[in-house]
Order: sequence, then structure tokens, then C-alpha cells
Amino acid sequence: MTPVALRRALPTDAGAAADLWLRSFAAALPTVVRPRSDDEVRTYFREVVVLLRETWLAQAADRVVGLMVLDGDQLSQLYLDPDWRGHGIGDRFVDLAKRRRPNGLSLWTFQVNKPAHRFYERHGFVAAEHTDGSGNEEREPDVRYVWRPGTTP
Repeated sequence: MTPVALRRALPTDAGAAADLWLRSFAAALPTVVRPRSDDEVRTYFREVVVLLRETWLAQAADRVVGLMVLDGDQLSQLYLDPDWRGHGIGDRFVDLAKRRRPNGLSLWTFQVNKPAHRFYERHGFVAAEHTDGSGNEEREPDVRYVWRPGTTP
């Protein structure tokens, strides 16, 4: 297996990060309708995500295989290349997020994304709020998870 390094994203990584997000979203959430076109997603990554957020990438050789974005105390995005799921990259990203935000984290995930629920719960996150989706762009029911230090694991 190719070694995977976690590193901060650079402005030149925006295209690769957006492409990874598009692949991962399509594979993990096939029933969720995206409100933005591929080009709009790429522009958002170039102008906002990589420049204005704390964006981390997982890189294997010359390929971006994972993405994590922190925005304040929110873990706003964690996406993995479908071929790289199950290799511990998500675990490493969550560990990194907890080190970077030792006072606690929150995140949102769609209610249909049951694998994400299991993943975050395994990492000590607790469901704190369920919504009908009226507050997100996708209009998809979601759930807010929180992690506080001292919770397990």
C-alpha cells in the first residue's frame, strides 16, 4: 500500500481537492441532489475552501485521496476517495481534527449517510440535533454531531 501523508492544502491543490470531493460525494451520497454544478464546486474550492478554511489533504504519491476542512470549531467536510475508504485515513483526519480543536468539534451529516453516523459515533461524537433539511442547500434531512474532550474514545 502506498504511504499516505496528511498535509495542509495549498492554493494549487484546489482543483484536485474539488475533484476528490465530487467523486466522493457521488459515491457516498447517490440519492442526495447537489445544488451546485461541478464548475461551481470547483470555483467554491478555489475561492473559499482552500483559501479561507483550514483545509487538509491526504496524499498518496501524487494523488489526493482525502480531504478534511475545519471552519472554526466545525469539522465542515471529510471526504475520501472511494477506492481509499477503509484504510484508516478518516481515523487519522478525525484524530488530527481533535488535536487542532481540543475544546470540541461539531459537524453535520445527512441522515441518509448511515456509514458516516457509525464512523463519527465510533470516534466519540454524539448526535445533538436532527433537522428536516430546510437549513441546508440540498434540502436533505441532516443531523448535527458534537464531540467534547473527555468523551470516549
